[in-house]
Amino acid sequence: MVSDSLSPAARRLLALCAALETLTAWVGRAVAWLAILMVLITFLVVVLRYAFDLGWIAMQESVTYMHAALFMLGAAYTLQRDGHVRVDIFYQKLPRRRRALIDLAGTLFLLFPVAAFIAWASWGYVTDAWAIQEGSREAGGIHGVYLLKTLILLMPALLLLQGLALAVRNGLYLAGVASALPEPERGDG
Repeated sequence: MVSDSLSPAARRLLALCAALETLTAWVGRAVAWLAILMVLITFLVVVLRYAFDLGWIAMQESVTYMHAALFMLGAAYTLQRDGHVRVDIFYQKLPRRRRALIDLAGTLFLLFPVAAFIAWASWGYVTDAWAIQEGSREAGGIHGVYLLKTLILLMPALLLLQGLALAVRNGLYLAGVASALPEPERGDG
């Protein structure tokens, strides 16, 4: 049975979800601008190289940094917007309750373990880069390679936070709180 009356605990959990989702949305929208900036800088690199025979390694490396930030920091936003690739031949035809159960199980048994493993496996790699303040191997490159590698830890952290919001929402819905899962915004087919 699905109900719309909310207990104080459910209200607090939904407020937590809203806060986590606001953070995810803010980060996702902020890094989305990097796509435009990457195009502009890539265009500038090409024009400078072929029209003026000029080039800077740091400018070229900045495109790599922005590309990494766009994908690593945008992964949680894509998850929030239900934009990751999946095979949903049967999923879309299932009742909402069954989809909530599948989403909860996927979050608990796939997303959380994979994100935790990525964080665990990359911890030493990132801390080693910080320990030596790793910089570019190219003369004139960007010194902050250690900052770039930090994105490897930020991605699973953001995915875990967004996954927590998804798990709580799906769990509340399965427990009978209808408003825990707003209607999907599927206008694109």
